Amino acid sequence: MSPTLEVAVRTPSQPSGEVKARVWWQLAAVGLFLGLCYYDVIAGLVRDWWVDPDASHGFIVPLFSAYLLWQCRGTLKKTPVRPSWLGLVIVAAGLSILVVGNLGAELFLSRTSFVLVLGGLVIHFGGWEYFRKVLFPWAFLFFMIPPPAIIFNQITFSLQLLASQLAKSSLTAIGVPVLLEGNILRLPVMPLEVAEACSGIRSLISLGVVAIIYGYLLEESNLIRVALAIAAIPLAVAANAGRIVGTGLLVEYWDPHKALGFFHSFSGWVVFMIAVALLMALHAVLRSGLNLVTRRSS
Repeated sequence: MSPTLEVAVRTPSQPSGEVKARVWWQLAAVGLFLGLCYYDVIAGLVRDWWVDPDASHGFIVPLFSAYLLWQCRGTLKKTPVRPSWLGLVIVAAGLSILVVGNLGAELFLSRTSFVLVLGGLVIHFGGWEYFRKVLFPWAFLFFMIPPPAIIFNQITFSLQLLASQLAKSSLTAIGVPVLLEGNILRLPVMPLEVAEACSGIRSLISLGVVAIIYGYLLEESNLIRVALAIAAIPLAVAANAGRIVGTGLLVEYWDPHKALGFFHSFSGWVVFMIAVALLMALHAVLRSGLNLVTRRSS
């Protein structure tokens, strides 16, 4: 056999330094663009997180999304980049929503448009497969946006009535005479109003965020993750009803002023931690049940 000659053909490519410089320039341009468009929107959002206790969980949401992106950075580096011009369509739609939100003074629309624009930019520069890799961290960002007032008020009012009814039933079962009028529990000592702060909306949103983070970090089964997220709703409602029952018992048998003062404020944190503990216990039960089903099927 005659010897063969191997020829290595090299295609011209840009030096890695030039590629990195171009990427950094693009990132800087995108950052400047987002800053110019959304500075007031983001500043108002952070202010709401700081001032409104019902929105304080917003600080955790972007941090967790950033952690998820950092965690999957190796996978993202291996993901092929196929830019799509459809991303610009999404960006344009998001900017249109921003304009509508600013003209109508609707904060929810303005803030939602920010997340939509982020998604559009990822699709434009990275492509659909790249976007699929970051879909969960991106979608989780919607939890940092407080719901619109009309929806928030409707949920709050419904939770007020539900918490009042559950508390009334529990107090009656314990032996405390109580009359329910709307969201007011009339005890023999004094009436106890289930206000908006006692509706459970704060626990519901915060516990929902905690349930999603907890399930993502500590559970591999998507079925159990979804179950934990859904279970946050009845757990938050039940825990808050328990808080009202505890306040009612202290009003009836101890000191009304102390029951409605420090204890009522401090009990909110205690009840939330109890709800988190119940969430963890539910996870253990679901995990044991899934393992049992798996062993039986195998």
